[in-house]
Amino acid sequence: MTAPKTFHVKSFGCQMNVYDGERMAEAMAAAGYTAAAGEDADLVVLNTCHIRERATEKVYSDIGRMKKDRPDQMIAVAGCVAQAEGAEIVRRAKVDVVVGPQAYHNLPQLVADAAKGTAAIDTDMPALSKFGALPARRRVGPSAFLTVQEGCDKFCTYCVVPYTRGAEISRPFAAIVDEAKALVDAGAKEITLLGQNVNAWGSDGEDLGSLIRTLDTIPGLKRIRYTTSHPNDMTQGLIDAHRDVETLMPFLHLPVQSGSDRILKAMNRSHTRDSYLRILDRVRAVRPDIALSGDFIVGFPGETEAEFADTLSLVAEVGHAFAFSFKYSPRPGTPAADLPDQIAPQVMVERLARLQEALGRDQSAFNAATVGKRCAILIERPGRKPGQMIGKSPWLQSVVVENGPAIGTLLEVAITGSGPNALFGTPVLARAA
Repeated sequence: MTAPKTFHVKSFGCQMNVYDGERMAEAMAAAGYTAAAGEDADLVVLNTCHIRERATEKVYSDIGRMKKDRPDQMIAVAGCVAQAEGAEIVRRAKVDVVVGPQAYHNLPQLVADAAKGTAAIDTDMPALSKFGALPARRRVGPSAFLTVQEGCDKFCTYCVVPYTRGAEISRPFAAIVDEAKALVDAGAKEITLLGQNVNAWGSDGEDLGSLIRTLDTIPGLKRIRYTTSHPNDMTQGLIDAHRDVETLMPFLHLPVQSGSDRILKAMNRSHTRDSYLRILDRVRAVRPDIALSGDFIVGFPGETEAEFADTLSLVAEVGHAFAFSFKYSPRPGTPAADLPDQIAPQVMVERLARLQEALGRDQSAFNAATVGKRCAILIERPGRKPGQMIGKSPWLQSVVVENGPAIGTLLEVAITGSGPNALFGTPVLARAA
């Protein structure tokens, strides 16, 4: 096989996969490879998600299509599907490289090895060694991701993350601060801290709240966010940071999954409906304008109509600004996959539709309530129409402005209207970038 000269990384799934994809691209570029469009690249890296069955099967579908369109194209499978299935991917799909999420710093060498004619596989899970081996951050957009914590010790009965990402590990405090400074030097105005359980981060006697306070002192860093959190790790120190740190945006993504205590116990979520709601009360007490986001699963094995109604009532009580919702997907090797009383697919479809209708109603209401407010938006990209620019509000809403300033500008706007997926704003006063 001819050694590739160009590459393309295609990421699926969560924000951590987006971060990992960016880091893989940086590692490949540092090794002398050139980025290219997917159809033109000599090598395509599929950075995969294993959370739901459909996502996994889509990877195999993409591989089949790519092999048909470009039989000479080298294919690497990275991420959680690579970690879960390992050599099986080579047997089933005849790909060239398989690399897990803790080993992708070795991707350039694996590609070079595969070019010699034998598939290269690395699914080792060493503790954090990849970060020290990755190249320095050089150029990023106005909003950048920064992984601070990986893995999960919670072992929710439906979830594969502990098996594909490993145990909870926190990156060292100093390394995170150094990377944050490098991101700001490379152009970032906003940093989102990432982790499977990001609020479980702890290092050198510091917790996530104190880390956020330190990052707040970095000159040029205008905004801080974090995701995804677990209710059991929502400490008072982190809640107090929402009160005290101006750069910490008023947005909290805190998955609950169900409104039924029995289902939560079966999921091994280790929180209750009431304890979840009390956390939200504490956060709202210090930051009344906070936007709340969540995750929901419908159709967990044994879920009754009454227990699903508990989820709908929790949604009505919270009033989420945004939420992700999914049908339960049995993942091989997880305890829930072997539970009795698996819910019929048509029942899950119907329940998901009802849940999404309620969540959509709340999102529309939250957006409508923003109309008339003034806020700063961070301009991130052009809009669909000539002259339009799109920026993010403090509450993570997309805001469209006409004749907006350059990407990376913080712009004061008055919110003048809301649609299903975006707000509309009129510039009031540009802030110093």
